[in-house]
Amino acid sequence: MMPTQESLIVASVDADIAPVWRAAAAYMRARKNDIHVPISYAFARRLIAAYPEADALVVSLAIVLHDIGWHAIDEGRILNEAFGPDMMESDVRILHEKEGVRLAKPLLRGLGYEAAVIEEVCKIIDGHDTRPDPISLNDSLVKDADKLWRFTPAGVAVACDWFRKTPTEYMARLEAKVLPALFRCHSRNWALEDLAASRALLQADLI
Repeated sequence: MMPTQESLIVASVDADIAPVWRAAAAYMRARKNDIHVPISYAFARRLIAAYPEADALVVSLAIVLHDIGWHAIDEGRILNEAFGPDMMESDVRILHEKEGVRLAKPLLRGLGYEAAVIEEVCKIIDGHDTRPDPISLNDSLVKDADKLWRFTPAGVAVACDWFRKTPTEYMARLEAKVLPALFRCHSRNWALEDLAASRALLQADLI
């Protein structure tokens, strides 16, 4: 079954977060983050609805800002170093987390967020890729939302080139490696639904 627009988007416009989107827009072009981050944000909002005990503000801020650090890294380094066999331990992946924290702190301070919120958001950003296990429920939702976009047709279309695979090969990788790495049962269910829809849409049984 193809995902509907409603299934992907819980809140297309969140007025409280809109200033953060505008402030972060300058950093969003790197590494296709102007595609990746909005889709991941939609999944984060779905996860917030499924896990109301999470801090909606922290999760929303962290998912919007989690990848802004890629803006500070040369695009050639990203493509050559961030998608190899040891990619989760690569210097550029660690660097983009550190740069993300460096950029997020003044951005959030300038928008008037409290120190405790900024501290938690930055702890999530610093390790969202390379830290194997989440440090909190909020962190687990951000980690899952960051991965869930890959299962959509847009995510497959973008990321298969990063990994130098065909869409069908990349979807097999998602099932084998990324699906088991999701932390929440809702995330795994949505990933399976979107993967099936992507395979059907992209004619994975034929090409």
